[in-house]
Amino acid sequence: MASVDSSNVFIREFQEKYEKKLRGKEVEILEYWKAQVDKIIAMRPESIASLQLQVAKMSEMMANRIKVLKKG
Repeated sequence: MASVDSSNVFIREFQEKYEKKLRGKEVEILEYWKAQVDKIIAMRPESIASLQLQVAKMSEMMANRIKVLKKG
């Protein structure tokens, strides 16, 4: 009975550590992409065309990153 309890405690602790690490990684990712958006905002594009170009570049960066993650 004690081994079942200790196994459950181990599993619960492992899940908590995993979820904490996962949340930390999600925060890192969101901070990175927020910084990318902030750069575009700070540029103050002169026209819609230049804004579209910057957004398209960011979209391409995201697509490349997704491709890399799917391969790995």
